[in-house]
Formats: sequence, C-alpha cells, structure tokens
Amino acid sequence: MDIFDGKVLMVTGGTGSFGHAVVRRFLKTGIKEIRILSRDEKKQDDMRKEFDNDKLKFYIGDVRDYNSIVDAFKGVDYCFSAAALKQVPSCEFYPLEATKTNVLGSNNVVSACVANHVKKAIFLSTDKAAYPVNAMGITKALMEKNVIARSRQLLPGDTVLCLTRYGNVMASRGSVIPLFLEQIAADKPITITNPDMTRFMMTLDDAVDLVIFAFEHGEQGDLFVQKAPSATIGVLAQAVLDLTGAKVGMVNIGTRHGEKLYETLVTSEEMARAQDMGGFFRVPADNRDLNYDKYFSKGGHKVEEMEPYTSHNTGRLNLEEMKQLLKKLSLFGGPCLS
Repeated sequence: MDIFDGKVLMVTGGTGSFGHAVVRRFLKTGIKEIRILSRDEKKQDDMRKEFDNDKLKFYIGDVRDYNSIVDAFKGVDYCFSAAALKQVPSCEFYPLEATKTNVLGSNNVVSACVANHVKKAIFLSTDKAAYPVNAMGITKALMEKNVIARSRQLLPGDTVLCLTRYGNVMASRGSVIPLFLEQIAADKPITITNPDMTRFMMTLDDAVDLVIFAFEHGEQGDLFVQKAPSATIGVLAQAVLDLTGAKVGMVNIGTRHGEKLYETLVTSEEMARAQDMGGFFRVPADNRDLNYDKYFSKGGHKVEEMEPYTSHNTGRLNLEEMKQLLKKLSLFGGPCLS
C-alpha cells in the first residue's frame, strides 16, 4: 500500500458501500488525499461526519455531466470509478437511465482522467456484464467495451485504463443479506427467488483487494477477476436463518426481471486468452484492429475448448462453510466490512 503514499485518490460514486470500504482501508495508509465524487449531498455529509478526517475531500458532481466533474480531477493521481446504477429491476424498467450513468457516465470519467493526466484509473464492473441478459449487465458490458476501446487510443504516458469484474458483494447496499435481516427483524419470512440459483460470494474487503491488485498489476485495457466461491440462494438463506436463530422460514417468490440461474465471471472467449495469476485471472484486451481479415478469415479452436468461469462450476460452499463466511461480516459480529 506504500505505492499510494503522498498520492491523491479519486473515488467516483464514493458514498456507496465500495467507497466506504476504500476509505476505511486507505485512511490507514500514507495517502495524501481521498476525493469522494457523487451527486448526493446528504450521503456526503453523513460520510464526512462518520470519518471526520481531513484527508477526505468531497466533490458534488454527476458523472453524466462532464463539465460538473472534470475540475474535480485536477491534481488526482489515481481513480477508482464505482459510480453506477446497479439494481437489476431498476435498470430493467429504466434502461436509458442505466445507459446514461453506466456507459456515458463512465466515458466522461475516462475523459476527465485523460484531460487531467491521471496516472491510472480502475473501472468497476460486474459478473452480469458477461453474457448479459439484463439491462444492468448490458450497460456494464458496453462500459467495459468502451473502456477497452478508449485504452487503445491512448499513448505511452497517458492514463492507464483497467477494469475489474466481481460477483455478488455480500452485505453491500441493496444486496440480499441486508434484505433478509430486515425481513427477519419485521418477523416476516425471508423471500428467495430460486433456491437453486447460484451466486459468487465476496466480501467488500475482497472487492477492495481486487481493485488494488488491478492497480498494482494492470496494463492498458486489462480486465481482472478474483476467483471466488459460490453458494446457492437456498444455502445462503438457511445460513442467515441459522445464525440469527430466526424461525420465520422462507418463501419462494420466483425469479425476478432479468435474473440468471447462475453468473459468469469470465466468458469462454475471455478464458481463451486469460492469464491465471493464482487467486486472480488477468484478461488482456483484445487488441485486434479493424482489419476484417483477422476476424473472418483466420480463426482458431481454443475458444471452443474453454469453459467459462461461472458460479455453477467454481467451488461451492455448503451450509457450514456459508455460515463461517457470514460470521466474518460485521452484520454477524465479524471484523469484515458490511
């Protein structure tokens, strides 16, 4: 972490769960300044009071409006871009709003970084961007494509653009675990969509670790994925009930708009060129150009031989393992962020 000593870090969408996790981690380092850029003054004021630290600076701006954010990047060394619309149902009903934030907004962040000579920017994506079936995933997939496309246009010495893609972050804002706990507190049965549905299980600490790993190892246009265990929604729900001692039971409400049975973190096409880095996969940018001969006349068979990396074929947690992982979260008395 000493590589951040004396540096200025920008976090877009920084009042969210990820931003809080970054601030908790980085305020312990020799970092000079952390800038939080968002459009919600109430959340900024709450965060300012919560941390009460002079290293933390707040900037009001909306990534959808380039002119409202560009000046905030003056003097910034590094950027973690987390600003996004993330809720699957909301994006299903308002896909153009998701496009404005997730695609056009992230492009504005790229432009602001390049204009202000930011050294490196890491853009946060989601497993839903791999083989996307919902609007949130589609907009995140297009965000990824655009970041890679922009990276191809940059020169040596320009901002290095990298991506991270991660799965379900346990206990993050708007996720299912806090919902389960709210339902239990209200003495209502917890609602599950499909007990056989699988999801990757990561903590907020894992999400920050992934971004730091990408920062340390990323080259222009790289995508990084952290290997993670998965669990079925049924196992997750039962683990929450067991740990809380609640007797409310669970009810199956059926699959929501745009939900998949399982998630993919790395596609077959990406696995064909991925580099295994132990606990992580590095997927270098596909830097083929507009020479169509390379696309249609000269192919290969490696993609056909590769399996995607999914929540169905990764290591799957049983009930006891799921409970042990939940105990690491502060919601269940553990030290991890939630």
